[in-house]
Amino acid sequence: MDREKYQELVSTFFEWNQPAISQIFAELLSAVAAEESSTPSSFMSQNYETARANPEIHVLPGNLKDARDAVFPYFWGTDSWNNPLHLENVRGPANQASLIGAMACMLKNPNLCTDRYSQRSNELEVKAITTLANLIFYHIDDPWGVFTIGGTISNLYGAKIGLERVLPGAMRSGIMGNKVVGICSKAGHYSNQTVAGWLGIGTSNLIEIPTDENLAMRLDLLESKLDELYRDQVKVAYVCATFGTTDGFGIDDIESMRYVLETKSKEFGVPMPQLHADAAVGWALSMLTDYDTQKNSLRMENPLLDIIKRVQTKNRGLRFADSVTIDFHKMGRGHYPSSAFIVNRREDLKFLSRTVSDTPYFSDADASRDPALFTLECSRPGIGPYCVIASLNGIGLTGWQMLLARSLELAQRLKDKLSSIEHCKVLNAGTCGASVNWWVLPKGRNAEDIYQRLVRNELTPEQLARYLPEVRQLFDKRTKMMDPALDARLGFTTSFGYCPHGIDIPAWKAVFFNPKTDESIVDRIALSIAEL
Repeated sequence: MDREKYQELVSTFFEWNQPAISQIFAELLSAVAAEESSTPSSFMSQNYETARANPEIHVLPGNLKDARDAVFPYFWGTDSWNNPLHLENVRGPANQASLIGAMACMLKNPNLCTDRYSQRSNELEVKAITTLANLIFYHIDDPWGVFTIGGTISNLYGAKIGLERVLPGAMRSGIMGNKVVGICSKAGHYSNQTVAGWLGIGTSNLIEIPTDENLAMRLDLLESKLDELYRDQVKVAYVCATFGTTDGFGIDDIESMRYVLETKSKEFGVPMPQLHADAAVGWALSMLTDYDTQKNSLRMENPLLDIIKRVQTKNRGLRFADSVTIDFHKMGRGHYPSSAFIVNRREDLKFLSRTVSDTPYFSDADASRDPALFTLECSRPGIGPYCVIASLNGIGLTGWQMLLARSLELAQRLKDKLSSIEHCKVLNAGTCGASVNWWVLPKGRNAEDIYQRLVRNELTPEQLARYLPEVRQLFDKRTKMMDPALDARLGFTTSFGYCPHGIDIPAWKAVFFNPKTDESIVDRIALSIAEL
C-alpha cells in the first residue's frame, strides 16, 4: 500500500479541518436561508428510476467538497418547512437550539446503549428523560425511559410491557395460542395497527373504540367492550390512549380510562392492561401546566387564557398513564429522530429486561444504568437528548409557553373565522390544540345543518355520495387557484377521527406548528374559502 496516499486519505476524512468544514457548513446554511425568499412547493422534482439506474461510488478518493457536491442537489431539493405558509401537517421547522444540540451530537456520534459507547451522553439521556417526565407526569419520583427512532417504536414499547403483564414470559415463549388484544381509539394513529401486527397480536385483534365529537374515546363503549372480552376470557394487553390526535388534536380522558381499567380488572380478577398514552403530538401542552393564569405574566387575552385553563385540565390526565410516547420533533420543533418512551415507574422496565448473558456483545453492561439490556435497538443515536436539552434550556419554559400559546391562539382564530361562513363547518371546535379540521361545501349549502343530519343518520346514501366528495373537490379547486406566494398550504384527511354510524368524515386541515405564521395568513385562508 502507498503509505503516503493512505495518510492523505486519513488526513482528509479523519482529522479536523475546521476551515473546510466551517466553509461547507456556511454554504449549506446559506442555501437554507435562501429558501426564506422562495415559496414552498408541493413536491420538488424527483426521479426514482434515474436514482435506481445510477448508483454511484467514486473510484478515487476525493475531498470534503466532493462529499458536499454528492448530496447538495438532494439537500437543495428538500423543503425545510421554514416557510410560514406550511400548515398541512404536524410538522414545523426545527428550532436552531436543537440544531446546536444535533451538531454537538454528530461531532461525537455516541451510541446510547451502554456507558462504554456513550459515556456522559448516557447521563444526558437520563437528564432529558427525567426533565420530560416531570413535565408530563408532573414531578414524580422514579420515572425512566429511553429515546427511540420514532413514535411507532415508543408505542411498541408500551404495548410490549402490556403483553408481558398479561402473559408473563411471552418474550421467550410467545403468545402460545392465547387470544390477546390491544385497544385504541378510532381516532388513534395508524401506528397502532403497526404495533399490533409487529408484536404478533395481529391487526385483526386490535380493537378500535369509537370517539365522541371531540375525538375522545367513548368510555361507555370501552367499558362494555372490556366486559365482553373478559367474559370471553380474552387477555387485554394494553389500552393506548391518545393525547392529541394527528388530525384534530383530540385528547382522551386518561384519568377516567384508568378508573375503568382498574375497576374491570378487579371485577374479573385479571391483570390490569398497560395504560399507554400516545402523546406524540400533544405532549408539549404540558409546558403550560404551571402557567399562572391569575398573574398572567405574558399578558395573554382572556379567550386564550380560557383555552389554557382547558389545556391545564387535560394535562392532568397524563399523570394517570403507565407510559407515554412523545415526539419532540413535532411540537418541540426538534430534529428527527427525537422520540422518547417514558414510564411512570422505573420498575415497569423489568418487563422488557434481558440478562447480560443474552447480550454477549455488551458483556460489561450494568443493569442499573445500561439501556442495552432492555431496548429494542442495539444502536441508538444520541440526537434526541442533545436536541431536547439544548432546546428546553435555550428557549426556556417561558419561551415554550409563548410558542404553544401562539399556536393555540391562531388555531382558535381560524375556527372563529370559518364558523362565520355558512358553507363551512368546523369539525373539531371542541378540541384545544394546534389543529383545525373543517368542511367547505358549495355556496348555498348550510354546512352545519348537513353535518348535524349526518350525525343523526338522516342523510340518504345518495346525499352522502353527493356532499362528502364535494369537500375534496373544493379542496382541490383551492389548491389549483391558490397563489403559492400568499396562500397557506393546507392538508386533507379522508377521516378526521369521528365516525358516526361508521361513516368516515373527510376534512380540510391546518396545523399551526410554524412560529412565523401570523394573523394575516389565517385571515387569508378564510378569505380564499369565501371566494371559492
